[in-house]
Amino acid sequence: MPHRRSSLPIALLATLLVAAAQPDRAPAVVATAGPTGPDSLAIPAKVLEWRRKALFELIEPGIAVIRGADPIPSHRYPQATDFRQDNDFFYLTGIEEPGSWLVLFKAETGSGKVILYVPERDSGREMWTGERLGIGPELERRTGIETVRPATAFGDEVLSRLGQSYAFREFPTLYLPLSGSPDRSRRIVDAAVEGRRSISDLGPALAALRLVKDSVELARLRRAVDITAEAQRKAMAAARPGMYEFELEAIIEFVFRSRGAERVGFPSIVGSGPNSVILHYDENRRRMEKSDLVVIDIGAELGYYTADITRTFPVSGKFTDRQREIYQLVLETQLSVIDSVRPGRTVRDLEMIARSYMRDHSNGLCGSVSCDRYFMHGLSHWLGMDVHDVGDYSAPLEPGMVLTIEPGIYLAEEGLGVRIEDDVLVTEEGHEVLSAAAPKTVSEIEALMRGEECLCGEGG
Repeated sequence: MPHRRSSLPIALLATLLVAAAQPDRAPAVVATAGPTGPDSLAIPAKVLEWRRKALFELIEPGIAVIRGADPIPSHRYPQATDFRQDNDFFYLTGIEEPGSWLVLFKAETGSGKVILYVPERDSGREMWTGERLGIGPELERRTGIETVRPATAFGDEVLSRLGQSYAFREFPTLYLPLSGSPDRSRRIVDAAVEGRRSISDLGPALAALRLVKDSVELARLRRAVDITAEAQRKAMAAARPGMYEFELEAIIEFVFRSRGAERVGFPSIVGSGPNSVILHYDENRRRMEKSDLVVIDIGAELGYYTADITRTFPVSGKFTDRQREIYQLVLETQLSVIDSVRPGRTVRDLEMIARSYMRDHSNGLCGSVSCDRYFMHGLSHWLGMDVHDVGDYSAPLEPGMVLTIEPGIYLAEEGLGVRIEDDVLVTEEGHEVLSAAAPKTVSEIEALMRGEECLCGEGG
């Protein structure tokens, strides 16, 4: 998915804090990812405990509050009420209980305490919405948190403590993820001000932790990417002139759900002909013509982790000479960048490599200007729980980071847009293209669309 250019601030030295203070890597576990019944989203408690411990080591003494997502009201738009947990809350607890709170107390002595506040069970409501976890041994087993209390106690136990001036020395700072809606945290902020506490953004520390993926995260990302690559292949195989974009969208999202993905990571982009140059086009209503290229930018979300793969192919099954020339330049640009992904590089380094390669190899394909003039979005973004995941873009690459590589050229006057996007894991040795199973060379795409088997690989 195209990354809007932005001048993101350095994340308050979060990356340096991680390097200096982060404990050993999260424990490696054999992680399942896929529909396996009630535990399909379960994260091993020892991994959750490590994540919380790592967060403790990144903050100074104080109280950190992470609020779970609220239930979505159904009285206005029932088709938009699918609950999804807050990413930071799910990262630290692994549970989907709406209306919950996670509170971490770190004292001046360095000792810490974790309290989870969850709504109590309501048999009348569960008759309509299904059984909830509630407070009990199962919740402790899943989260590894021993102290669990009713969500109704949060105000008395946390807000009152924040407002107590005498407790200031023990917990001088309130930490909140401040990137969300300030209205959701108004009561907490007011109580902290009353208790003379400073307020600090917890977001950079959480972003630094989430930037390097542990084994559970990578297992889920790999599965989401595999499902998305399969959907790309199915779309290529099915495409025909006269089809509507939404027909390909239906095939894609059928693959997602039939393979266990809970939802799309973002609205599916199926842009043909003139729509191929619209970066975030997602109406998907146009009837495709024989002369069109179609840009398909899609991502399945599985276990709260999303893929993001873009492929461009001819609706007819065969590239024209002009389409092939532009496509080949984008592909060769992408391959040159992927080959440069390794620990120590930065996203900015990769962006410069992409634009330099595209300028040096335009050879008049875009008229009197270099083709990189028609490459209007950023080359890359972090990938994880969000399609544009959190993290400092000035941070040097290190093993466990996952990012997209997605150059493109968009010639609006010709109705000709090409974008090729892969999901890339940084490894100790260099990189791994997680999305290599999605065809991307001209010969692979045309062969698959003729009905031949695709033997796709990283080099493609």
